[in-house]
This record gives sequence, C-alpha cells and structure tokens, in this order.
Amino acid sequence: MKVGLLTREYPPDVYGGAGVHVEFLARELRELTDLRVHCWGEDGSSAEERALGVVRHRAAAGLEGANDALRTFSVDLAMAAAVAGSDLIHSHTWYAALAGHVSKMLYGIPHVMTAHSLEPLRPWKAEQLGGGYELSGWAERSAMEAADAVVAVSRGMRADILDCYPSLDPDRVRVIHNGIDTRLYRPDHGTDVLERIGIDPDRPFVLFVGRITRQKGVPHLLRAARALDPEAQLVLCAGAPDTPEIGAEFRELVDELSGSRDGVFWIPEMLPRPEVVQLLSHAAVFACPSVYEPLGIVNLEAMACGTAVVASAVGGIPEVVDDGGTGLLVPYDERHPEDFETALTETLNRVLDDPESAAAMGAAGRDRAVREFGWDRVARRTYEVYEELLKSR
Repeated sequence: MKVGLLTREYPPDVYGGAGVHVEFLARELRELTDLRVHCWGEDGSSAEERALGVVRHRAAAGLEGANDALRTFSVDLAMAAAVAGSDLIHSHTWYAALAGHVSKMLYGIPHVMTAHSLEPLRPWKAEQLGGGYELSGWAERSAMEAADAVVAVSRGMRADILDCYPSLDPDRVRVIHNGIDTRLYRPDHGTDVLERIGIDPDRPFVLFVGRITRQKGVPHLLRAARALDPEAQLVLCAGAPDTPEIGAEFRELVDELSGSRDGVFWIPEMLPRPEVVQLLSHAAVFACPSVYEPLGIVNLEAMACGTAVVASAVGGIPEVVDDGGTGLLVPYDERHPEDFETALTETLNRVLDDPESAAAMGAAGRDRAVREFGWDRVARRTYEVYEELLKSR
C-alpha cells in the first residue's frame, strides 16, 4: 500500500501537537505501508530524509511576502503533483488539506483527513492571516466535506466537527486519539537543565509548554500566577507568537509578574526534547490553560513524565486528564475569564500545597499514558481505516 502523508510540520520543523502526531505516526506507519511524507521545507530534503521517503516542498517563487494562505496553497499544489502513484493520501491540518482534496480529485484515490483543530473555532486566526482566514476556512471545509474519512483526535473533536460541518456523514468521522512515546517521555531525575536555566530545585515550580497564541490561553495563566503560592516558581517554555500583538501582550504580562514576585522564568526558544522532558519531570504541576484544545498532546507528555496536570476542561482534554486521578480540571467559560483565572489559581495552589497527592496523580498519569496511548495502537487503527477504504472501492 503506497501512502502519501501530507503535513506542514515534520522534524526538525515541529512547533505544535500536529507535528508531534505526524512524526510518531509516520515512524509506526513505515512498518505497515510504503510511506512517503510530504512536508514543508525551504531547503529541500536531505539525502537521509529522501532515504526515509521524506519530500520537502516550498512555496512557489514570486509569492515572497504574499498572504500566508496563498503561499500555503502553492505548497499544496506542489504536494498534489508529487503524490502521483499513491494508493491513498492522508492530510493533516488545513495547511495540507487542499493538497489532499486536489489529489483525490486528480488521481481518484481515497483521501483521509486528520483534524487537529478547526478553523471555525479559531476566530483569532484572523489576526494572523487577515483575509487569508477566509481562505483557510474554505480549504478546510472543501477538503473535509469531500474526504473519504475524517479522523478526529478525540470524541470532543468529533462532536465539534459534526457541529461545524453538519453535511458530513457521521459514519465517515472516526475517533483515533493522539499517542505518546513513553520511552522518550519518561521521568528524568537529572537537574543539569534546571541548573543552567537558574531554576531552584528546592522550590516547587509550575510549568507551561506551548506557543504564544490565543488558543493556548497563556495570558490567563500569567494573570492567575499573580496569586500563586509565593514559594512557587513559574517556568514558561513559550515562543512563536502568532502575531506581534499577542507577543507584546505576553511580554507585558511577564514583565509585570516578574516585578511582583521572583522565580519567573521565560524560555522563548524551542528546547530540545530531552531538556523539555527534564523540566516536565521536575515540575510540581503542569499547567494547560487552553481555551480550545482538540486533545492536548502536551498533557500526555507531562503525564508520561510522571507529573500532575491542571488543565482547562475544554475540547478533548477531559479524555486525557482524568479529573481527580491524573490531574485536576478547571471549567472554562469565555464569557467569564476572570472566574477561570481565579479557579486556575486556586487549583494550582491546591496541588502545590499537597505534594503527596500531586505525586500520586503523577504516577497515575504515567500509568495511563503507557497503558492507553501508545503510538503503535494509533498507527494500527489508522492503517485499519486505510484498508477499509481501499477494500470498499
């Protein structure tokens, strides 16, 4: 079975959960299929990547400075041209959706589309894309409504898909949860990364890992941190702001917080995975204040490292974080953000005040990640969807 996997993100250019998903799914699918990964990359594919079937595509010449949606569409057309001869194509996110849709029409092959988020539920993207947001929504809608199968990464995501796209046949929307590699994400008892950053290993710290975007809700965390236990530190692995405006808002909140308490650390660069694992392993609690999250793979990463999680009860997060078992969930209502921030403060302090309970939740999280979210299971279920579609033609 020749499969073309279409994605914007692929290592080393991974900045979100979709990229992590594709990285590990591709690793497992290579054992089951003849796989080619088509992804973005200004410098083309290296010899090593080509040997693994990784093909990188760049935006068309002459579109430098054009709206990002137009540049995306040019990459999609290049991908569609390159997947000729595939038996099936599988796209991830709107960035590759049009490539999948065009390939389905051009070659008459099945298109599987995995939805990691939904454009209608991310209106703040208009800040980043301007009129391109209308184009990204059009691409997603066109591809999704015509796809032979749509994979939702959570049951909550499936409900959102059917709500946003009611013309979709519900039987075409399958739930396959994200996974986690618990061999890579496991407790690391070293402290060299903490020492280099300046984190005091004898004081508890709250950790956030994610992009500076409306979706991740990090401004809520910064406002909630004003009333955190004074003994607690706050470590923010946060970069790649969606817009200059949200980047400026974030910096202002960090500066304000740093002026009122010590132990605030902002790490704007993307750290290597082993360093993130060490931070996750030593955090007293991992904070996920997202206002929209189809699944929240970063919560799985924290759980696999044996750390308790405090997260907003949105999207697919409750399917990952067992409230009271592997962490605590905080209700979110966009109409009352101040209530969410107050509850977030109280819940984080509750975990900080009870290290024994936090340790128990962390151990339970590790156990759940190993037991229920292996990538081999994700790949096998994905492959079964491929087989079903090809047999039905």
